[in-house]
Amino acid sequence: MTSITRSTTLEADASAAQSQPISQSKAATRFLVFPVVTLILAQMGTSGDNGALAIATSALTTQLHANMASIQLSNMMYPLIAGSFMVAGGFIGTLFGWKRTFRTGAVLCAIGELISAISPNIDVFNWGGRTFVGLGASLLIPSVLGLIPKIYKGSQRTLAFGCVGAAAGGFSSFLPLALGIIMGVSGFRVVYGVLAAYFIVLLLLLSFRLPPITKTEVNHRFDVPGVTLAAIGFFLVLFGLSRISAWGLAKAFPQAPFTVFGLSPAIPLVVLGAVVLVVLGFVEKGVEERNGVALLPQSFLKTPQVLAGLYAWLITFLFLGVQGILMGPYLQLVAGWSPAKVGVISVLSGLPTILVAIGLPKLLPDANPKRVIQLGYVVMIAALIIRSFSITLHSAIGWLVFLGTIITGIGVGLINSQASNVVALAVNERDASQSGGVQGVARNIGQALGVGILGAVLLFGITANVGNAVRGSDVISPEVANAVTSKSITLVGDRQFEQEIADVDATPAEKAELVKINARERYNVTRVAYIVAAVIVAFGLFTTRGITKFKEAEERKN
Repeated sequence: MTSITRSTTLEADASAAQSQPISQSKAATRFLVFPVVTLILAQMGTSGDNGALAIATSALTTQLHANMASIQLSNMMYPLIAGSFMVAGGFIGTLFGWKRTFRTGAVLCAIGELISAISPNIDVFNWGGRTFVGLGASLLIPSVLGLIPKIYKGSQRTLAFGCVGAAAGGFSSFLPLALGIIMGVSGFRVVYGVLAAYFIVLLLLLSFRLPPITKTEVNHRFDVPGVTLAAIGFFLVLFGLSRISAWGLAKAFPQAPFTVFGLSPAIPLVVLGAVVLVVLGFVEKGVEERNGVALLPQSFLKTPQVLAGLYAWLITFLFLGVQGILMGPYLQLVAGWSPAKVGVISVLSGLPTILVAIGLPKLLPDANPKRVIQLGYVVMIAALIIRSFSITLHSAIGWLVFLGTIITGIGVGLINSQASNVVALAVNERDASQSGGVQGVARNIGQALGVGILGAVLLFGITANVGNAVRGSDVISPEVANAVTSKSITLVGDRQFEQEIADVDATPAEKAELVKINARERYNVTRVAYIVAAVIVAFGLFTTRGITKFKEAEERKN
């Protein structure tokens, strides 16, 4: 075979990089390090924000008086807002330029982190800070993935995607450790202030040194109807998923704002959102036929390889939901681990993610992406099973926690090394650049599933199991059993559970039995939630059948 066709050689120094536009027909003889470092920092910032939230559970509970439902909403707001506008972010980058979109996203993220730092209560934290960060991420993440096909080609593009994949699940894991140390010394407000400075100094300033790129010329105005339908549809789906544990799955809880024929509004919202997205698909099909470009290109919906790559991103970000709603709270609230110690777990998953996500494309550039992703799924299933055995009634088995964490990092690294490139290989260059938006949606849906579904498993499982055990206990009177079963019980430590049942007129023996029952059922249901997550991951093995294109066309020429 002849050597791979490459794009125009760019000088390594910044001035030459800024003065000479990148040609799309020739490839650079050297891998450009500075642009990918900037993109890594951007990805680290958006992922690090989620990591900071994972270690802030105790601080938000004590300082902002948050309960588990509001903590779940905190975990949900970022993917809710970002996922609702991520497809729009990909389209905005195509219309107005990726670097301009990149900078706007960085500014919005900085504003959101600043609001989080000065929030007087959990409502401002959630609806102010988390909303702005989500809006910023909806522009920043598509820009990161959109710039790579513009700057890199061939095997260099595979390596660049691997580097950003490492940032998504690897490099960003170092931030929770550093932020955990800061939080332990100075509190969560300083942590979010540091994140605000991070986005301004490291991203906004560095973005001005990115090399010039050729802007995609499109004869189309901003698609207001499409953006509106996409935002409404994704918002309804994600919000409905997130509210299942708060409003009920079928029967409406008392705190539900309204009912639908007596049922919880959560699932009807999901169904309504799905209907809106179906309408969006038909609308955008007509837009693409007329203009050649659309908010949601048909290639994203009809190409099996694209769908397989999107599910791969969904699965890796499902682990953020696992971390935010299962592992982090259990280790902090039940096992009593400090934020810094929980941060160490992030590093242990991050190191193998970095090594695999970057090392595999570098050392094995011809690796079959289908087999790599399949292996990643198997490894992640094993990690979830190990994690399910790492917890105990009142603590956690440290070495099993660490082992499961390391194996998690390997699985995430395997998938992240291939997921974005699998999507980009399946479509033309314009759609490959625009695909960052839909990939971002897949990430946020994955995180929403992790928080929404696993949160629902915890709430319904613990409440139901505790209720059944209390009613069947010989120690607890029927009056006390009725008082306890009227409460919604979720994942809390023993001390917090004692506070929740403080208003129940029970004897010391009955309260001791209630604490014992809650600990046992809390443990059993958390293990079941890990298995549920493993089943969701296993479904990904069936999607990989659609991965059939492994290299760019020009790389196969003799």
